[in-house]
Amino acid sequence: MFLVSGVSAVLAIRTYLRLTNYPQVGGDTLHIAHMLWGGLLMLAALLILLAFIGEPSRRVAAFLGGIGFGTFIDEVGKFVTNDNDYFYRPAVALIYVTFVLTYLALRSVRRRQPTHQEYLVNALQEMEQAAVHDLQPEERDRALQFLSRADARDPIVTGLRAVLERAELRPTPTLGFAARSRRTLVARYRELAQHPAFAKTLIAFFIAQLIVKLVHVVYMITSAEPFADVLARLALMNRGAEGYSVVEWLQLGSSLVSAVFVLLGVALIRQSRLRGLRMFQRAILVSIFLTQVFMFYHAQWMGLIVLAFNLLVLLALEFMIDREVGAADR
Repeated sequence: MFLVSGVSAVLAIRTYLRLTNYPQVGGDTLHIAHMLWGGLLMLAALLILLAFIGEPSRRVAAFLGGIGFGTFIDEVGKFVTNDNDYFYRPAVALIYVTFVLTYLALRSVRRRQPTHQEYLVNALQEMEQAAVHDLQPEERDRALQFLSRADARDPIVTGLRAVLERAELRPTPTLGFAARSRRTLVARYRELAQHPAFAKTLIAFFIAQLIVKLVHVVYMITSAEPFADVLARLALMNRGAEGYSVVEWLQLGSSLVSAVFVLLGVALIRQSRLRGLRMFQRAILVSIFLTQVFMFYHAQWMGLIVLAFNLLVLLALEFMIDREVGAADR
C-alpha cells in the first residue's frame, strides 16, 4: 500500500501540473513547494503509528505515508541541481530508482526467516480484534498459522492457541465493489493462463523480443563510429552528431544481459519448463530493474508504457512458475 500510494501520488501530481500548466501555490511572493505537503503527510503517518494501535491505523499510516513520500520525492529534480530544475532530465530515473530500492529493501526484510518471538508478536497482532469482539475467521487462521511456526514448548503458544479456539468470531464482511472486481479479474486471468495457447504465446513473445534486441544491437554497432572512438563517445551525456550517449550504451548493455537470459530460457524450455520460465523471469527483472532506469532517463514518462507491459508479463510468468512448482510438489 505504501509503494502503490507513493507511485500514484507522483503520477497524479505530474498529471495535474501538466493539465493546469504548473500553477504556483503561494501567489507572486511565495512558492510553497509540494515537497512540504509531502513532509506533513509523512508526519501525520508517523503520529498515527505512534498514537494508535491496530490494523486499521497501520493501513491509514501506510496510505498517508506513501502519498507523502510520493509528493516529497516528486521534487527531487530541484534538490540535485544548482538551478532548482524541477524538469531535470534524470529526475524521472532517480524517482524510479528510489522506488525500486525501497521495494528491494522491503523484500529483503520479508524474506528473512522470522524468529520465535516474531511469530508470537504477529499472532498477537492478529488477535487484537478479539479484544473488541471483532475477530474474523481469516484473522484467527493467520494467528494459528503463526503459532504453528513458533516454538510449541513455549507456554504462551499453548495459551494463545486456547484463546483463539474459544474466541467469538464475527462473520466476514461482504466484499466491496473493488474487492469483488479484483477477485473477478484474478479468476479470469487464471482461466486465461491455464489455456494451452497461453504458454506458447508467452514463449513466442520472448523469442520475438530476443530477435528485436539482437537487431537493435546490430543496428547500433553498424551505425556507430569506428570502435576506436567508443571511449570518446562514452564521455558524452547527450547524443551528439558523433555517436551515442553513455545512457544509451548502458541501456544497450542491460538489454544484452536480458537477451542472454531470454536465449537461455529458449534453450532450456524443452528440457525443463520450470528452468526455462525462471530464465524468462530473470530477463524481465533485468529489464525492470536496469533497462527501465535508462529508458526513463531517455524517454522520460513515456517509459511507463513499457514498464506496465513488463509488469504484466512478470505477473504472468510468476503465475506460471507457481503452477509448475505446485505440479512438481504433487
